[in-house]
Amino acid sequence: MSRINDVGGMVGFPAIVEEPDEPAFHADWEAHVLALNAALIRRGVYNLDEFRDAIERMPPEAYLASSYYEKWFTAITTLLAEKGVATPEELAGA
Repeated sequence: MSRINDVGGMVGFPAIVEEPDEPAFHADWEAHVLALNAALIRRGVYNLDEFRDAIERMPPEAYLASSYYEKWFTAITTLLAEKGVATPEELAGA
């Protein structure tokens, strides 16, 4: 079964536009998401395959509307809830 992240050969998607001299991060929070993901993987909370799968399980609308690191953040919060590390309410800041 194809997931939304597998768009190779699909029509209707614009060309990828490369940003000249693109910075590694467009905002500080993106660097924090990268560091958080690395720490959680190193600690064995989840592995890289689980992380990738969590991104690929995003609803198509959310996947297409999210930036690169928004997808990462969604995957992290999904896995933290699924693994019982945090409740959805805790992750929502409630």
